[in-house]
Amino acid sequence: MAGYIFNLDSIESLELYISCGIYATKLSAPVGIWKKHHEATFADYATMKQQDNIYFFIDRKIYGIGELVNIESDCKFSNFPEAGCARAFDYTDMKDALVWDEGGFSVNQRWLCCFKPSPFFFSTGVDMDDILSSNPSAFRMLRAFWKVSFLKFDDVENQAFKDVLLKYNQHALSAPQESINIFKSDYEGFHKAIVERLRTPSYSLDVRTILGSCAEDDYLKHEMAIEAGILYQLSYEDQRTLETFGRWDYLSHQVVASPFKPIDYMDKMDLFGYAYIKGFEPTRSKYLVGEIKKAAALPQDIEQLLKYVDWVKDEYAYGDYDMIHAFLVAYDFDASTIVHKNEVAKRRYTIGRRPAKTLQWDNLKLIKYCLNSNKIIDFETIS
Repeated sequence: MAGYIFNLDSIESLELYISCGIYATKLSAPVGIWKKHHEATFADYATMKQQDNIYFFIDRKIYGIGELVNIESDCKFSNFPEAGCARAFDYTDMKDALVWDEGGFSVNQRWLCCFKPSPFFFSTGVDMDDILSSNPSAFRMLRAFWKVSFLKFDDVENQAFKDVLLKYNQHALSAPQESINIFKSDYEGFHKAIVERLRTPSYSLDVRTILGSCAEDDYLKHEMAIEAGILYQLSYEDQRTLETFGRWDYLSHQVVASPFKPIDYMDKMDLFGYAYIKGFEPTRSKYLVGEIKKAAALPQDIEQLLKYVDWVKDEYAYGDYDMIHAFLVAYDFDASTIVHKNEVAKRRYTIGRRPAKTLQWDNLKLIKYCLNSNKIIDFETIS
């Protein structure tokens, strides 16, 4: 299962969220259009699934462990109807419609997720340096936790988080009901109080307002919005999207794809995911690697995507290109880009020992996108 780490500004906020089993990101107010960080936040919410773990980060220390839970059929919701609209709302007007209300800024807590302790949230936080040094090879995304409200990471990194937090808090596990080192939670009571409201369709997560706010006919002006749309449509199992990209157990975006260096200069994959061998989780069977261009793709975009393919081959697939499914998504492709893809998007590789086998990988697809009249992205495989 995946993990999420949320950045908070105080222990008081931590206690409030744990007590109620709700987390809602504080966003800046949009002014007629969503910005990149807004769309990225929505994309992260879209891929949340029940049983994913959550952690909180405050002043260099990490607190956990929680687990996302479904209320009815989902674990993430809009905080009020039309929360996806890119306009400012007045708190007084919206107060009665809010699921989660911390005060005036809650009209900009547009989306929320529901969770419970799993097994507990420990009041003894673990320093970031101690986390990173506990299992250095497991922590990829945590090293890129910079200028974001929260971060998603895969099942390997998630297990490393749980290992170190449980190790540091073993004393609290022996007698949890008596321990002063566990934050108390009444999540069940709060979840029951909001369940009727969350049954209402207007509180469901909806990508259409996000996409519509940056649309020009069938063209989308923001690449991050395209990321959000693809992740939403895959997560909610839109059949046409699944036919193009396949089905994936883990989905994320802006995933580190270069050796560690200053964060602003790191390469990041627009789309990343993997699927398990069914019935044998967490053994992985294949990886998704995606690059997105809002306008026409160029030959150098093929090269960029292939660089990510090689990174995933080394860092995740350990030499086996056959596990990798690569996609370049763009509004259009000219003939030179298609020709370049057919010429260079191949890899010869050798796997096995006795006997060794030399194979060829050419699993890179060119996907044309457009926004349809229902404000959902349609896809066409070009090559």
